[in-house]
Amino acid sequence: MQLKTLLNHVQKHKGFVYDRVRLEAKGVPRLVIGIRPRASSRATCSGCDGRGSIYDTLPIRFFQFVPMWGLLVFFAYAMRRVDCKRCGVTVERVPWADGKSPITTAYAWFLAGWAKRLSWTQVAGVFRTSWDTVYRAASLAVEWGLAHRDLTGIRAIGVDEVLWHRGHKYLTVVYQIDGHCRRLLWIGVDRTTACLDKFFNEFGPRAHHLRFVCSDMWRPYIDVLARRAKQAVHILDRFHIVAKLNKAIDEVRAAEVKQIKADGHEPVLKHSRWCLLRRPEHLSETQYVKLADLLRYNLKTVRAYLLKEDLQLLWEQTSAASATKFLSAWITRAMRSRIPPLKKFAKTMRNHQTLIMNWFEACGSISGGAVEGLNNKLKVITRRAFGFRTFKATQVALYHSMGALPEPKTAHTFF
Repeated sequence: MQLKTLLNHVQKHKGFVYDRVRLEAKGVPRLVIGIRPRASSRATCSGCDGRGSIYDTLPIRFFQFVPMWGLLVFFAYAMRRVDCKRCGVTVERVPWADGKSPITTAYAWFLAGWAKRLSWTQVAGVFRTSWDTVYRAASLAVEWGLAHRDLTGIRAIGVDEVLWHRGHKYLTVVYQIDGHCRRLLWIGVDRTTACLDKFFNEFGPRAHHLRFVCSDMWRPYIDVLARRAKQAVHILDRFHIVAKLNKAIDEVRAAEVKQIKADGHEPVLKHSRWCLLRRPEHLSETQYVKLADLLRYNLKTVRAYLLKEDLQLLWEQTSAASATKFLSAWITRAMRSRIPPLKKFAKTMRNHQTLIMNWFEACGSISGGAVEGLNNKLKVITRRAFGFRTFKATQVALYHSMGALPEPKTAHTFF
């Protein structure tokens, strides 16, 4: 079977035929496949897609195609200029590449597919191309996917911030967290009211169909969600509540460690951090023994730990009414503990008590755990690239890997 037959099977172009194929062995070996227009075909104007007469022919251009058998493959074609009645003299449009791109559309989708699996640097190295070429291929996939994705039927979203660069530079990310689909919907710079408002401006009337929204306790997010998705049940992320409580416990432990050392007592809290922060069922045998030993002492850290474990019973309540009663009692005990970090946390819980109770209205079906899982994937993607310097590159990489974007059928031809 000839190479031309294979090419016509996977990449046939109307109005063009494959011409002579030659192997260039000097330097990096490559296959060069000539393309010529059919004798009866007319050139297509790149401006208006109209047909026109041939004005002249330009020198041969090379377009990189999907590699075969470890060889680089290039299409060689002499572009024609069209004398268009509407646009004047323009370079013709060819079906295998867009604009002035030096790579074919098929090769761009091929690289974009691998860019989901490997870092862009690795993809460039494996296929002997440049990082910029891989970036342009991923950008093409993202641009096409965003234009063709389906945003209907979204009922639950999660909003969170992720650290982007040092110096408290954050990104706001919005995820779809419905049971049947979890994906990145939108990403913006900063974690301000204006940033999240921008998402809702782009999301448009679809916001009226949201049933659940999930976020942490960041005030700008709470204010925007209350204003732009008022019909939805706003659920505070359980993960962030527990994380904030753990931070308070750690502050109590650190302060008491210093106090014990200053008083010259035995350092009983040494190596106890993770014993106090982890759930009992996740402790190792050594940590479990250490925790049992700590519970014999009347320390502020121990009292704070017991209150922390007691709060876990909140999520086991069977109704919003019983949960409200339980939380109110817990807040009272925390305020009477005379432990400043715990009192501060209790005040936060009291201020957000209504939103916390919405978790029970949703019957636990919507949780911030999905958001945190997606955040972990986001961090892996950015870490794999050793951090993107520009927001545009970050945006392309995250949409490409986490946006569940559609692809044209031809994108799977070579996988």
